[in-house]
Amino acid sequence: MPENLGARLREARMKRGLSLRSVAQALGVSASLISQVEIGKTQPSVSTLYALASHLGVSLDELLGISAPTAAPTVSAAPLFGHSGPPLPDVQRAADNPVIEMENGVRWERLAVGAGGPADGLLVTYEPGASSSIEGKLMRHAGVEYAYLLEGELTLQLEFDTYVLHPGDSLQFDSTRPHLYTNRGTVPAKGVWFAVGRRQPYSGATDASAGGSAQASGPTQSGAPISSAVDAMRAMDDFRP
Repeated sequence: MPENLGARLREARMKRGLSLRSVAQALGVSASLISQVEIGKTQPSVSTLYALASHLGVSLDELLGISAPTAAPTVSAAPLFGHSGPPLPDVQRAADNPVIEMENGVRWERLAVGAGGPADGLLVTYEPGASSSIEGKLMRHAGVEYAYLLEGELTLQLEFDTYVLHPGDSLQFDSTRPHLYTNRGTVPAKGVWFAVGRRQPYSGATDASAGGSAQASGPTQSGAPISSAVDAMRAMDDFRP
């Protein structure tokens, strides 16, 4: 995890006056797990990080220590080639990508973004045996998910269907549909993910073998609910470190 991520989670929880036990009950995990994440002794799974960011009402960028831009970039109707519109966005070097290392070998690298942009980009790596939820829970969050697999092999469980993705394969689906990613191969699986969609009520995570129950979400400073860590990225302007 990036330095101080656990401390930032704890600060967000304390600001809301929430106890470890109440957060754990809302997320369906143990209070000791939340405590260990906060003090940096353990890494959250993808589903746990989604749920924490949602319930505490914080953006992923805030957890990464990224300051929100003061103004949204202008979207130009200029052609894709032979750019003639506003200045191109700043370049983000690979070495400067904010990174979150999650439980059992899942790595998120935050790609260059701007406030008010139409999509949020991540370079995602699943090590062999890694999964978006070690508890076998399928995630649901607002928006539409797009991905392109660069290398390795990744299994997507989307509701009752299972797909094995190989390099060059791509996907898109409504992220409110329950889904789970697992690397069942022997080499790392890496791809580029884009999440598009505004904030909607959080749908939580469901058990792979049962319906499960929805989990609560925390409101933003403006009062609108945050649905997930992906949707929390969209709320950069509401939360300034």
